[in-house]
Amino acid sequence: MEQLYIFGTGNAMVTRCYNTCFALKDDDRYFMVDAGGGNQIMTILQDMKVDVTKIHDIFVTHEHNDHILGMVWMIRMIATKINQGSYEGDLRIYCYDGLINTIQTLCKLTIQTKLTKHFGERIKFIPVADGETKHILDYDITFFDIQSTKAKQFGFTLVLKNGKRFTCLGDENYHEQAEAAYVQDCDWLLHEAFCTYAERDIFKPYEKHHSTAKDACELAEKLGIKNLLLYHTEDKSITERKEKYTAEGAPYFHGKLWVPDDREIIEL
Repeated sequence: MEQLYIFGTGNAMVTRCYNTCFALKDDDRYFMVDAGGGNQIMTILQDMKVDVTKIHDIFVTHEHNDHILGMVWMIRMIATKINQGSYEGDLRIYCYDGLINTIQTLCKLTIQTKLTKHFGERIKFIPVADGETKHILDYDITFFDIQSTKAKQFGFTLVLKNGKRFTCLGDENYHEQAEAAYVQDCDWLLHEAFCTYAERDIFKPYEKHHSTAKDACELAEKLGIKNLLLYHTEDKSITERKEKYTAEGAPYFHGKLWVPDDREIIEL
C-alpha cells in the first residue's frame, strides 16, 4: 500500500515547522513534491529514514522560495552521490517550462560546477503542460495549471493502486474553472488552510489568496471528498494546531479530516 510522507506542513513564514512538501511512497520509491525552503529537508529525510538514492522523481509546483529553495539542497545531495558512484539512474525534475531556468540558475549560483555538470544528463528537467500526463513510478500523473493570480503554479492528480483518486491543489485555494474536473468526488484531496476561520482577522488569509480550515472543509463537503488533508498553515499555535483545525472543520465536513504534523506518515 502506498504511503504519504509529510515532510513539512507550514507556510512560507513558519519557524516552528518546515515548509509544505511531501512524497508519495510506493514500495521503496518516492515521488517527491516540492522541497521546502532550506537545508532542513536533509534533516527531515534523515529523521524519516528516506533514502535519497530512492528519490528519482521530484515535482516542483511553483517558484515561491518556500517550495523551491530546498531543491538546491536536493540537487546538491543527489549530484554528490552521482559523483561518488552511489546513485543509480537519473534524477527527473518535473515543473512547468518557465521554472526550469529558475531552478538551474539558483543551483549554478550557489553550488559547484562539478555538481551542476549533470544537468541535462543524469539530472533531467522535464517540462509539464496544463492537462499533460506523465508516467511516473507506476502512475499516470496528470498535471494542471491551477490558474493562480500570483506566481504560475501547477497541481496534479493520479489514481492510486487501490483505485482511489489522489489530487494535490498546490498551496492556493480551489479554482473551480481550472480544477473541477480533477477534484469532484476525489478520494484524497490535499488543500491549503492558512489558518482557522476564527483567526482570519489575525492572519488575513484572503489577502494572500488562501483559505481557512472552515473554508476548505465546506468546499470538500460540497465536492464529495472522502479524505481531506490540510497543510500550508501558520505555526503560531503549532502544539494545538491539529486539535484546533479539526474542531473547526468537523461541523462542515463529514469525511475523514487530516491535519498532519511534520514527519507524519499516512497510509493511503
